[in-house]
Amino acid sequence: MAASTYDEALRRLLAHEGGYTNHPSDPGGPTNFGITIYDYRKYVKPNATAADVRSMTVGEAKAIYRKRYWDAERCDELPAGVDYSVFDYGVNSGIGRSGKVLRRIVGLPDSTHVVTDEVLRAIARRDPKALVVAINDERLAFLKRLKTWPVFGKGWGARVAAVKSVSLRMVSQQTSAPPIAPGAAPVPGKGVVPAPAAAKKVIVGTGTAAPVAAGGGFWDWIAAHPFETAALGCGVVLIVGSSVYALNRWHQRRQEAAIPETPFVPALATA
Repeated sequence: MAASTYDEALRRLLAHEGGYTNHPSDPGGPTNFGITIYDYRKYVKPNATAADVRSMTVGEAKAIYRKRYWDAERCDELPAGVDYSVFDYGVNSGIGRSGKVLRRIVGLPDSTHVVTDEVLRAIARRDPKALVVAINDERLAFLKRLKTWPVFGKGWGARVAAVKSVSLRMVSQQTSAPPIAPGAAPVPGKGVVPAPAAAKKVIVGTGTAAPVAAGGGFWDWIAAHPFETAALGCGVVLIVGSSVYALNRWHQRRQEAAIPETPFVPALATA
């Protein structure tokens, strides 16, 4: 795709995402230019704080979007319009979901979200307008199933409608997409499945009652049982680490799971 497609897609994305937010109902937590604190820690600074996210520059955000979203989903190799729909979906709900949805609507297995050569070949055999409609219809149906829809639904619905409309115009290869409405309000909130409350209690719930109950003060017990302490510490780390990993995997599967409304776009008839 031409570079102008990316520039236009990014401009519209940033208009939708706005600046710094930290809405209590948003599973993304502290977010700036659409980049959550979790992504900022993953891609830029592992121990980043909300203050770091707030001070993020638009240049940093653009670099993350280009490499971690646009390039990661091979949007330069997707048809114009389809690229924008996939890109915006990936930013709002994660590339794990947008990549799997792209595979589902062309009838490929969704065991991975990766946009492979097979995916590109399947897309090339389909009407780009039908793909845009399918992606955005599935996206809206998914968002409506989230428990945060009552809070963010109005903005999400308007955003998906705008992305769908602009994407269809891009497919038609018009020289310019319609301008962004002046004063259009950013759309807060990430379209993701909220993490279970239990995930926040995994580490907090690990206490030190057992060593204290064994007799004497806590530090006296530690001093008297160095090997047992080391074993106990390793066990606690292993249990907490395994629990966090299992919860993360469970949450990821829920976030990327197919919904009943997922459409299928058949291949075009060949001459």
